[in-house]
Amino acid sequence: MQTDPHTASPIVPPPAFSLSESAAARINHLKAVDNKPGQRFRITVKGGGCSGFQYDFTLDDAAPSPEDSVFVRDGAEVIIDDVSLGIIKGGMLDYTEDLASAGFAIKNPNATARCGCGNSFSVSL
Repeated sequence: MQTDPHTASPIVPPPAFSLSESAAARINHLKAVDNKPGQRFRITVKGGGCSGFQYDFTLDDAAPSPEDSVFVRDGAEVIIDDVSLGIIKGGMLDYTEDLASAGFAIKNPNATARCGCGNSFSVSL
């Protein structure tokens, strides 16, 4: 493990991906409503939209494959395939709800542009 030469503290790399408390709570709520054992929230980045990429969110009971990474918070499991994770690495899944709208959103530090409607994004690779 590397240490910071100025403080002698260990250098801890940022997580590959994280979930907010509200995202984990909403996933757990959706799993309870669906009442199907083994449900996991899956994030996939697909080509498309006016900016190049778009997020696809699904709730399914498919087991993770060797090409998937699993992220867990408060019992909520999120599966992301390796290709998608490369595009959203360092990001966070959040869930917000207000009077006008409610939904999941990814805070993606790799996104360089978003379309006007907010449904697609682009990255510099």
